[in-house]
Amino acid sequence: MIAIIKTGGKQLLVKKDDVIYIEKVEGNQGDKITFSEVLLVDKKIGTPFVKGAVVSGIIEKQGKGKKIVVYRHNAKSTHKRKLGHRQPYTRVKIDEIKG
Repeated sequence: MIAIIKTGGKQLLVKKDDVIYIEKVEGNQGDKITFSEVLLVDKKIGTPFVKGAVVSGIIEKQGKGKKIVVYRHNAKSTHKRKLGHRQPYTRVKIDEIKG
């Protein structure tokens, strides 16, 4: 059984036992999380969401991604700046799809 869920402004195709990386959500490792914004379950398409469909999973990890470096430079001046950023994420294992 497959489903398309919406979380963190993105749409993800998931199956049972998939491990997905999503934008950080509240919760600790081992907590159960449910996604109620389900756009598709098998061949049932929602308008915009499928009524009564729920995808649930378990939070495996809260972490940060790899560091990216951003340089800012203003032309015709000596202003330069180096910035770094690590995007927080949540790793979730999908354990059940109800539709």
